[in-house]
Amino acid sequence: MPEYPDRSVIVRPAAAAAALVTVGAGLGLRAVAAGSVAKYGGDALYTVLLLTLVVLVAPRLTPLRAAATALAASWAVEFLQLTDVPADLSRHSSSARLVLGSTFNAPDLFWYAVGAAAGWALLAALRSSGAREEPAGGRTAVAEEAGSA
Repeated sequence: MPEYPDRSVIVRPAAAAAALVTVGAGLGLRAVAAGSVAKYGGDALYTVLLLTLVVLVAPRLTPLRAAATALAASWAVEFLQLTDVPADLSRHSSSARLVLGSTFNAPDLFWYAVGAAAGWALLAALRSSGAREEPAGGRTAVAEEAGSA
């Protein structure tokens, strides 16, 4: 049976590209929208960005686990804003302000979940379409052969 490349070889560059596209989408959203659309759309994209970074670091995670990890990280950052740490860091660094924010806002929690759900749906769809294209002799074919033996 021939060797097939590890899927992470393909997944990692795709996740890195998706992260760049997500950052571009966030900047584009800020350029064309204002108010609640920009703020809450940015919240959802923040979690999508974290999801792409989770997949970049751990490409074998299931879409659900990757989305849950990104959502947990988003919520952790938001709850950290209940302390003075992000606000203090934000005063000294615009990068810290972009990553950590500064003020807790409960509706952000909902929009992070929206971003995680959207990212999960897209990742699950991409993974399932990739599974159908698995070469003969892959896991699916091996399992079918084992069942027919």
